Amino acid sequence: MSQRFLALVVLLVFAAPGGWLDSGTVMAQTPAASSTIPRTQDGHPDLTGVYDVATMTPVDRPAEYDGRPFLTDEEVAAMVQYEEQRNVRDLAPLEADRTAPPVGGDTSPTNSYLEGLFRLGGGTVGGYNLFWLSPGERPVTIDGRARTSLVVDPENGRVPPMTPEARQRMAALLATRAAPDAGESAVGGSSSQYDAADRRPLAERCILGFGSTSGPPTLPNYFYNNLKFIVQTDDWVLIYNEMVHDTRMIRIGGESLPPHVKQWMGNSVGHWEGDTLVVETNNFTDKTRFRGSGESLKVTERFTLADDGTILYRFTVEDPSTWESPWTGEYPWNPTQDEIFEYACHEGNYALDTVLRGARRADAEARENGR
Repeated sequence: MSQRFLALVVLLVFAAPGGWLDSGTVMAQTPAASSTIPRTQDGHPDLTGVYDVATMTPVDRPAEYDGRPFLTDEEVAAMVQYEEQRNVRDLAPLEADRTAPPVGGDTSPTNSYLEGLFRLGGGTVGGYNLFWLSPGERPVTIDGRARTSLVVDPENGRVPPMTPEARQRMAALLATRAAPDAGESAVGGSSSQYDAADRRPLAERCILGFGSTSGPPTLPNYFYNNLKFIVQTDDWVLIYNEMVHDTRMIRIGGESLPPHVKQWMGNSVGHWEGDTLVVETNNFTDKTRFRGSGESLKVTERFTLADDGTILYRFTVEDPSTWESPWTGEYPWNPTQDEIFEYACHEGNYALDTVLRGARRADAEARENGR
């Protein structure tokens, strides 16, 4: 976990939406047109402020909730209680005379989505000290009902299957390199995936945050660095992500860039439909490959501000070369008074520096040997 320290003090002088909520309360109502929300001089909703997107709800619906888009109140209470108890247990001091861990690490069953993620993040043998982790404390709740997944379309709550073309494309990519968007819990593949610096995942190289935290679509990463800072003018909307300090610039109005102009986070152009900011993004570089996507990826996002200061964030992902059908998800961005800290990604990290120096040494030896 990278060290973080206080930053963005000057930026926080911008006005933030009223009606702050506790950052651990992941609640939202389906927003409607309102005269009480803060507005800019041109009359549009003012999205400026800091938001917390942490949640316990996974992108895809877990198998145990097949056919069930909502959780019962009892299930929510049990889920929250289990995570609270697990947190206390995992933060407790270790016994000095404890037995050795099992060969291959802890592979015992896990009882929650977050517990499974944390286990994978450490490769079953141990990862981050829990002190560094800041997952969500409640599931996503919209219109008073807790969700089992962020995905709402298809109805099964899961990202559609990949097309044969996409599966073949990804198999060829993964034969020689790691998935560009691989996260903390990604399963390793062949050793050749890491034979060169440019084959390593983008997050490991501190180019983009893992788990599509910058987007689009922008998703929770379920580990830490959950804050987003929005600055809005008449012509631009800036979204600054706490994770790896990724910054999206969304132009309001105008045409998209020519197709040959590719960008890390795509080319985003927004327009207002009533009180909802609609953002369409294309022109993604093939170096990112969100969930295995191709160069025809298009993401449409909708940001709608509610009276309580919450943004309902809804996104639709389209790429006929990758998925059998488009898919849509939604979740709330909750206003918070928490401060954003700098994400110091590579400070004190000698791993990638060693990889590069080793590669240059191998190049020099090859030249000396006439190869």
